[in-house]
Amino acid sequence: MMRIITGTARGRKLLTLEGDATRPTSERIKGAIFSSIQFELEGRVVLDLFAGSGQMGLEALSRGAERATFIDSSREAMEIVKKNARSTGFFDLSHFLVSDFRNYIRKASGREKFDLVFIDPPYATECCAEAAGLLSKYELIIPGAIVVLESGQEKIDISDPRLSGYELIKSASYGKMTSVNILLYRGADGE
Repeated sequence: MMRIITGTARGRKLLTLEGDATRPTSERIKGAIFSSIQFELEGRVVLDLFAGSGQMGLEALSRGAERATFIDSSREAMEIVKKNARSTGFFDLSHFLVSDFRNYIRKASGREKFDLVFIDPPYATECCAEAAGLLSKYELIIPGAIVVLESGQEKIDISDPRLSGYELIKSASYGKMTSVNILLYRGADGE
């Protein structure tokens, strides 16, 4: 059973989609991610790009983020995110959209700006670096934004041209299957 770890919604249980369609971040990994960024959450505008159950964005809201946008390509997953947002009391601070990540990023360009982003796609897609690069290219993130990448076999190489403007803050592996990379976006010209 997933739950909110701490903050105003501490201990609230979260629903997950039945079956193997989504792979929720384990509580251990979620705890490690939030320990790494715990002093960087207050007032942040969050994008949970492959929302699944919405647990990452909701955890950020519980810890003081200002608002969150949840994106997932699955209607069923988005219904779970909405239920979890209601049960944690964050529905009014949330925006929900069923969309492929590429389409969302292109369409949101010029209309949205985020400074905390969670990118946790299905591991087989290996699209973390692509998604982070598109966020920069379409100017959906601001300098100083924190971008958390959770991947399986995809190796994140900070010298990848798609990751220009990013700085690696922390990289960790959890077992044989999961890698987490926390990046700081310096801006298109690397300021």
